[in-house]
Amino acid sequence: MFQQLGLIGCGMMGGSFALALKQAGLVKRVLGYSKSPSTTERARKLGVIDTAAESALLAVAGSDIVLLAVPVSATETTLKAIRHGLEPGALLMDVGSTKRDVVDAARRTLRERIPGFVPAHPIAGKESAGIQNADADLYRGRQVILTPLPQTDAELVQKATDVWSAMGAQVLKMTPENHDAAFAAVSHLPHLLAFAYFSAVMNQPAGRDFLSLAGPGFRDFTRIAASNPEVWRDILVANREEVLKQSQLFRHALDALELVMRSGNAEALEDLIRGPSEGRATWQMGSLRPGAGPSPR
Repeated sequence: MFQQLGLIGCGMMGGSFALALKQAGLVKRVLGYSKSPSTTERARKLGVIDTAAESALLAVAGSDIVLLAVPVSATETTLKAIRHGLEPGALLMDVGSTKRDVVDAARRTLRERIPGFVPAHPIAGKESAGIQNADADLYRGRQVILTPLPQTDAELVQKATDVWSAMGAQVLKMTPENHDAAFAAVSHLPHLLAFAYFSAVMNQPAGRDFLSLAGPGFRDFTRIAASNPEVWRDILVANREEVLKQSQLFRHALDALELVMRSGNAEALEDLIRGPSEGRATWQMGSLRPGAGPSPR
């Protein structure tokens, strides 16, 4: 049982964490801070937090667990703001979708407090952001990736594991490098492609007419194109090297398909389609483990 959660960022992700922690009976009090006072007040009225803090520093004072639920681009500034207020032995986590930049920011700012930091990435979310979309069950049945630093206190890594597990999540551990390489492939590039594809259709002269004819396949393929632009701007910039590597691999695959289409070789085209078709048909979410992924670079 934690005495107090210091929640910095009262949005959908942070709010869901607070609600899940309360639902699991793991925290007595939630103190929340957001840059927008109206957001913090709404979180209080919705019962997500118990008390509003006037600053990030005040939100962590007296908190034995702290969650940063801010855009990845704001991580370093936020860590600087709270470092002197962190309690010795407090568990500090984030929910950022990239990890190398977050870890680098922690190394530059946390200093003697770095053993308390357990970087985390819950593989969960919604296209609709905001505290009004907070959900105590958001993390249930989902994976959460922890990327602890060599200096991270092993007891706090276990405590972080226990917290997420109590929310119903499956916890995995990776290096920050493996994390960013893997999620460039399975999350960041798909978002980039969805943005590009929807833009290409929408901006054609007859784009609106085409969109009026789209069915479930188009809806499912483009769902993530509705994601928060500011959030995904930050993610794509932070992990651009890995995303661009994956983009090149995608271009090679697309080039191969286009080449056989131009040749009119239907048999070769079917062969190229068969592999991904069969692979997707047998794939199950969460069936592959990150330990089998690329080695750290």
